[in-house]
Amino acid sequence: MRKSHPVRRVVLATAATVSGIVLLLSLKPASGPASAQAAGGAAPQQTAAAQESPQGGSGQQTGTRTVTGEVAKTQYGPVQVRLTVSGGKITKAEAVQAPKGGLSDQKTAMAVPKLNQEAVAAQSAQIDAVSGATYTSGGYKQSLQSALDKAKATSGGAASSGSAGGSGASGSSGAAGSSGAAAQARTVTGNVAQTQYGPVQVRVTVSGGKITRAEAVQAPKGGLSDQKTAMAVPKLNQEAVSAQSANIDAVSGATYTSTGYKQSLQSALDKAGG
Repeated sequence: MRKSHPVRRVVLATAATVSGIVLLLSLKPASGPASAQAAGGAAPQQTAAAQESPQGGSGQQTGTRTVTGEVAKTQYGPVQVRLTVSGGKITKAEAVQAPKGGLSDQKTAMAVPKLNQEAVAAQSAQIDAVSGATYTSGGYKQSLQSALDKAKATSGGAASSGSAGGSGASGSSGAAGSSGAAAQARTVTGNVAQTQYGPVQVRVTVSGGKITRAEAVQAPKGGLSDQKTAMAVPKLNQEAVSAQSANIDAVSGATYTSTGYKQSLQSALDKAGG
């Protein structure tokens, strides 16, 4: 019996060693899946964080806004243009009002889509009149220019308030710069030019040293003069903005009105320059 004791100790030690090895092996696989599960739990969190970036990007699209110009009266009816502006660019133009009834329906349907396309392409009111729809084109350009002026004014105000969000000094400086730019835009009315068929007087809007709008506040009226005025004045207004001076061509069939317009326009420009 005494000889068997050492053997029993060896057997017990071996059994204990085997049991320990088995225990260790059983623990290793358990730690593997646990690690994988932990890694799997971290991945969704990273994905969720990544999904926040597109939301931040969509927040920057808040600069898109819609601006409606003033109604422009034409011989065949009112014209009014609405613009969609995003990032300082015209992305869409549409006429919310246009001449209606009779032949005007056909001319409007033919002219307005072209004018809308040109406004977006030109990114300004410097667009060509559509042949056969001169009055509608003239009214469209006037209302379009009005909408652009409003869009610029709105953009300037937004930039000023954005600067105010920074340091107090830079915010006040930005506001002062914005108000200074706004002060440069002004309206000047020329002297009345007397013609054989009646007085002509021109008013111009000047911004940054450029004519942004021209309009006749007085023009010959009555009888045949009404037709000539309605035909000539929109063209003269367009040419004044295009030429940026009083050196514009007289409209055929309205020589006296054209001459008076040019005289009053020059007077307005002299006042604006002074």
